[in-house]
Amino acid sequence: MIEAHTTTSTEGTISFASAFAGNLRRGDVVALYGDLGSGKTQFVKGVCRTLKAHTPATSPSFVILNRYDGVDKSGNELLMYHFDLYRVKSLTELYDLGYEEFLRGDGICLVEWAEMLGDLLPERRYDVRLSVGADENERRIEIHEVGKQ
Repeated sequence: MIEAHTTTSTEGTISFASAFAGNLRRGDVVALYGDLGSGKTQFVKGVCRTLKAHTPATSPSFVILNRYDGVDKSGNELLMYHFDLYRVKSLTELYDLGYEEFLRGDGICLVEWAEMLGDLLPERRYDVRLSVGADENERRIEIHEVGKQ
């Protein structure tokens, strides 16, 4: 694990994710895990804030994928792909969407409900696990760097 943190508000989750986004570079995949309401979309909002997304991040639950134009650390244009796989019923839907083009491209992919991808997740990624704490506003966030050397 590279980081564990507890936040006590939505803004706290967004701020923590915003700080984490400083670690990201082109081609990175962030796999997000957690129950409904655990803060996955808020985490994505924080990443998009740091990477200067031109439009605010929203949940793509009904469309599976949102694309955001942003800027990397060097000031170059950067694409971010925000998947929400909650409503995906089969891997065929992901194949039809062309998921490999996004996950293996030079943008940054943020995948909510990443467990739906199973073995299709790239070996090199960040796993972010979010859970609700003792208080309804408390979120526990654990980040694991997977497959990096």
